[in-house]
Amino acid sequence: ATKNPLRILLNAARLADIARAERVDLIHARSRAPAWSALLASRRLRLAFITTYHGAYNERGPVKRLYNSVMARSDRIIANSNYTAELIRQRYGSSPEIIRVIHRGIDKSFSREAVSAERIAAVKARWKIDPRKKIILQAARLTRWKGQSILIEAVDQLQQRGLFEGTTVVLAGDEQGRNSYRTELRRMIASRKLSPHVLLVGHEHDMAAAFAAAHVAVIASVEPEAFGRTAAEAQGVGCPVIATRIGAPQETILAEPEHAKSDRTGWLVPPANANALAECLASALALRPQQREAMGERAARHVHSQFTLNEMKIRTLNVYDEMLK
Repeated sequence: ATKNPLRILLNAARLADIARAERVDLIHARSRAPAWSALLASRRLRLAFITTYHGAYNERGPVKRLYNSVMARSDRIIANSNYTAELIRQRYGSSPEIIRVIHRGIDKSFSREAVSAERIAAVKARWKIDPRKKIILQAARLTRWKGQSILIEAVDQLQQRGLFEGTTVVLAGDEQGRNSYRTELRRMIASRKLSPHVLLVGHEHDMAAAFAAAHVAVIASVEPEAFGRTAAEAQGVGCPVIATRIGAPQETILAEPEHAKSDRTGWLVPPANANALAECLASALALRPQQREAMGERAARHVHSQFTLNEMKIRTLNVYDEMLK
């Protein structure tokens, strides 16, 4: 729990002592400061060393680049998406032979069968939303790159075109100290006379029920997501997703033109493009109940066949077996 260089060195020595005492064969690091301690300990004891690179870390300046580089100094690098794998190759010149793509898995709680009607009703009651209304849900912390303002602009367009009747937008997520951005969003909502229809509900503890309550989920990020867990979680409970065509959501959402209309589980739009997002929202809201249900079933089937927690565990253990022969 520290980035202090001296503590990292001391932790390396402590970790080496533990590894020696417990007869450890392999060390797996998932975060940068611990990875430096793990790298030093594993090299001292000649142990297999694996890292999981799960974020598009910013590289502002040579010091930060050096700090981040530890995640690519292992014997095997697990990337949480093909997007992340390509980022690693571009940044560090890592050989594709040592990179293993293992998508993040979602657990069984994000399934249609696991979410009861009572939990869905409880979420709507907490948000004070009429049960008959369609919900557009964006689940993301309140930070500018997540694109909440783009969604508000798109919804404003729908309202002006008379396509927003019977719909509520929910922005669920903590501001994490970004009070000024939250205030900016509230002003933006009020200036467009959307206050009764766009709700900032803060942290939501039952996200499986929240996605199950939604008609469509939105990922409006203007910077690439290294994986985009919410895209998989929403689809897992049968909620179609609209996401920006950058980063890893392109790997988890089946959308046109790459996939046939009859196979799609959502839509992909250019980033920071309120017009395109508004068009996709209009298409999602216009789906007949049978069409929406069919898309939700495809989404759930797609995610639970490829992005499960169990699959992630099996593939991670396969990397361990590979290293330990």
